[in-house]
Amino acid sequence: MKLPKFKNEPLTDFTDKKNRKAFEKALLEVTLRFKKEYPLRIGDEKIFTDNKLKSYNPSSPEEVVGTFQKADAALAIKAIEIAHAKFYEWKETPAKKRAEYLLKAAKIMKKRKHEFSAMMVYEEGKNWVEADADTAEAIDFMEFYAREILRYSTEQPIVKIPGEKNYLEYIPLGVGIVIPPWNFPLAILVGMSTASIVCGNTIILKPSSDSPAIAQMFVDLMDEVKLPAGVINFVTGGGGSIGDVLVEHHLTRYISFTGSMEVGLRINELAAKKQPAQIWIKRVIAEMGGKDTMVIDKEIYDIEDAANGVIAAAFGFQGQKCSACSRVIVDEKFYDKFCDLLAVKTKTLKVDEAYLFPNLGPVINSSSKEKILMYIDKAVEEGGKIIAGGKALDKPGHFIQPTVIKDVKPMDTISQEEIFGPVLAVIKSKDFDESLMIANNTIYGLTGAVYTKNSKKLERAANEFHVGNLYFNRKCTGALVGAQPFGGFNMSGTDSKAGGRDYLGLFMQAKTVVKKIK
Repeated sequence: MKLPKFKNEPLTDFTDKKNRKAFEKALLEVTLRFKKEYPLRIGDEKIFTDNKLKSYNPSSPEEVVGTFQKADAALAIKAIEIAHAKFYEWKETPAKKRAEYLLKAAKIMKKRKHEFSAMMVYEEGKNWVEADADTAEAIDFMEFYAREILRYSTEQPIVKIPGEKNYLEYIPLGVGIVIPPWNFPLAILVGMSTASIVCGNTIILKPSSDSPAIAQMFVDLMDEVKLPAGVINFVTGGGGSIGDVLVEHHLTRYISFTGSMEVGLRINELAAKKQPAQIWIKRVIAEMGGKDTMVIDKEIYDIEDAANGVIAAAFGFQGQKCSACSRVIVDEKFYDKFCDLLAVKTKTLKVDEAYLFPNLGPVINSSSKEKILMYIDKAVEEGGKIIAGGKALDKPGHFIQPTVIKDVKPMDTISQEEIFGPVLAVIKSKDFDESLMIANNTIYGLTGAVYTKNSKKLERAANEFHVGNLYFNRKCTGALVGAQPFGGFNMSGTDSKAGGRDYLGLFMQAKTVVKKIK
């Protein structure tokens, strides 16, 4: 099977009237899904339960975008057992055939990309650009991993020994629990799920309770390409009621998780404990957030360009990205000037219902809104000064103004804890040495960026700035599949490098076979 060289899916140009009309049509059409109720999918069964889970539009919290089921422990166990039985069939499916399912799904998603994006506008409050990028990344993951499994399935380069015939092959692990986040509810979900199944594993897919509707669209897509029943088992419900059951079960072979540090650490702890009848050490692949920093040195090319990069990284999708810039460290030489520029630019950003194509939409839910406002109040208590935003909007929906807080100290609460909202802390630095020291002073290590034209400082940052994805003279968000493998250090997770050449290896194990030649 020879495929064209991988290329990233291009983003939609919404300045083109034709594209805008097509997206507006998709926004209208996807609302037809809102009144539907969707079952659990376990093997070839479609199961409805007495307890329901409703997904809501954060721009208009009374609007239901889909009704789903709440699985209980018994159904979670059933899903694992069905997936375990199916694994022994699916793992024998040739890699080429498994890759074809991903390529077919990617082709269909390309044709209907606006439909997927439109659902994220309603369910997650993404503006058009952010939703479009999410869908493009989902397509990229399928295209990239389809090619990667073909590479992994070819003859591997090992040293040949006279008198023996030896080879190494990669084989699947077994049943995986895939727990994706709500903030990249299509891209990360698709990436985690398709990486798992293209390697020959079977999975239980448990989406976030804030994003089951877009997850359902992916499950429908895999039905459309005729992926065998039981390869993906779709189980919705609260993490508290079924999460521990899925992680702890003795037939679970690995857990692929993206979400908060607290939940990721709990999964790691539960997975590490051997259960009765368990015959393997469970593998945990975890991405757990960040406290991402951009450093603005005194030797920069263009202060406007640097400010624009910070604004884009801090407030894209309302700052609800693990890669978002939540701290900017600015050299004292032009600290006040940079703060003033950030304040002016931030105040021009429009916050509104996501379907209206604003700069910022709502945050995901009411508890997130309350938490973000609490962090803003805490910042002021600790001496920070609000220079833009700082309040919730007086309108229905979970809207918060993009907020910039200056004079934040390196160890202040909002400089250390992940907020996951449109709040930017500005910290003054006396020189580049101090900037790097502050940049490394959190428990996280996901993304970072440095703006300077000094090549020696960039070299120092490359060696000393301890993050998994580091960017120079550009924003710290927007990693591209294939080009910028993504994953972080320390409490940001296991550095999985999604979208890179190492990623599929996390879902397989290597087996060496040696035969003596007589």
